[in-house]
Amino acid sequence: MKLKTLAKVGSVTLVTALGLAACGSSNSSSESGSTKTLTWQESANLPTLDPSKATDNVSMRTLNNSNEGLLMVGNDNKVQPGVAKSYSVSKDGKTYTFNLRKSKWSDGSELTAKDFVYGIQRTANPKTASQYSYLLDHVKNYEAVSKKQMPVSSLGVKAEGNYKLVITLSKPQSYFKYIVAMSPLYPQSEKAVKKYGSAYGTKSADQVYNGPYKVTGWTGTNDSWTLTRNKDYYNNSKTKLDKVKFTVSKDAGTTLNQYQAGKFDVATLSGKQQVNNFKNSPQLHDLKQSSMWYLEMNQKSNPVLKNENIRKAISLAIDRKALTKDVLGDGSTPAKGLVPTGLASHDGKDFADAAEDSNETTNDVSYNLAEAKKYWAKGLKEVGKKSVSLGLLADDTPTATKNTEAIQSDLTKLPGLKITNQNLPFKTRLTNSQNGKFDLVLSGWNGDYPDPITFLDLFTSDNAYNNGHWKNAEYDKYVSDAEGKDANNAGKRWDDLVNAEKVLMDNAGIVPLYQPVLSQVRKDNVKGLEYSTTGPGFNFRDTYIK
Repeated sequence: MKLKTLAKVGSVTLVTALGLAACGSSNSSSESGSTKTLTWQESANLPTLDPSKATDNVSMRTLNNSNEGLLMVGNDNKVQPGVAKSYSVSKDGKTYTFNLRKSKWSDGSELTAKDFVYGIQRTANPKTASQYSYLLDHVKNYEAVSKKQMPVSSLGVKAEGNYKLVITLSKPQSYFKYIVAMSPLYPQSEKAVKKYGSAYGTKSADQVYNGPYKVTGWTGTNDSWTLTRNKDYYNNSKTKLDKVKFTVSKDAGTTLNQYQAGKFDVATLSGKQQVNNFKNSPQLHDLKQSSMWYLEMNQKSNPVLKNENIRKAISLAIDRKALTKDVLGDGSTPAKGLVPTGLASHDGKDFADAAEDSNETTNDVSYNLAEAKKYWAKGLKEVGKKSVSLGLLADDTPTATKNTEAIQSDLTKLPGLKITNQNLPFKTRLTNSQNGKFDLVLSGWNGDYPDPITFLDLFTSDNAYNNGHWKNAEYDKYVSDAEGKDANNAGKRWDDLVNAEKVLMDNAGIVPLYQPVLSQVRKDNVKGLEYSTTGPGFNFRDTYIK
């Protein structure tokens, strides 16, 4: 999912440029008392509550706690039962049968298998224009439905009575259990969608919920919203918090001051100084993230960026070690390639290391200004220019601003290159990215599930998240083979994915920058907060204030 930038780096998920999700928290137990309220600081506004249209980590984290899919992902990326109390998979790996528990929507109405059918069909329906619809590409007839060659009713999902859901795939997908845990496959109330029309999911009142909390207080534009305990949730008796209050705070210094003053239970640290101040504190939690920040180059609207030598020069001119050590200083590490370290392994070998060992990935993402200048001179000659002016789009958080300044400083060492930074609010930056209104844009992605394809699929020619419109037939074939003919052969599939990353790096289709670490401080009395390195990240179902 897109990463949003935060006062530091922290997730999506697509998301913002530079920093990931920040967490803050409420007037802790001393003020919350019996109300059991946790306050969570966000660095970006909430874009949507529409499960089919959510693409960022702010929306997905909110939806993950106010709704529930067939399955859930908990600590250490382990799959847990959700609305489905059990499920089975056919021997050929193509048919998934989910047995649902009895549950309700927040308006008191019964939730049935038909709500899952409707929600999945709505995500697949071209009229919805869901950027995440490609998650359904293994579901039977999805391709024909997406091309309007077959009706959405022909999609391989059906209800057998009120409490049995059957999903049929066109080909096996080993990580499908993670897919069904994501918001695009959540149940959706057809009644609510029709009732609210175009306003559906644009504010908290124009939505219904089936999770442990329901969202309140969000008008669609304000800087705060609340997760309020949902008494109609089937497992409500196990929910420990009454409320989780989200407040947008973009300034890292202000956020930390509020944390130290007792106004937040949780906060995300930004920069080397803040992290060092808590280095020996038990309140500091350095959380691994299956995320990557990277630079996309608009190869559709800017002819200069179609030139491979220009793109290689841009990649080689950025000093990633200095960026992570001197600018971030929070434990983030320079990129080895697109796929982050720790996401997936095969035969004891981490994917990031395998990709690095099997090709020249290290050279493609290393800092080499002299070599960058050679590529730059060659590229300028090929495009017939002596100078180039490019805009660098990013979020407007302090961390994103610092990062764009560092990248601007590096890139302007290329003779004749002028970089103009454009730091905008997250939602605006996201919209401009999706609409192609940029030359260069800092993008972040948090893995949706623990498989390299969650990153590599992004840059296939027709993927909705390929904002730079880089296209390469060889790359597409490797990804297609991994998802098709080699899907059931773990070794061949692994090789396909490693080769795909090699093509992406060798052609400088994108510019990987760094893998972030989420440096978070929590008050000692915050307990039971579940975290997964992929997907929405945080789960408040078992969280409590001691």
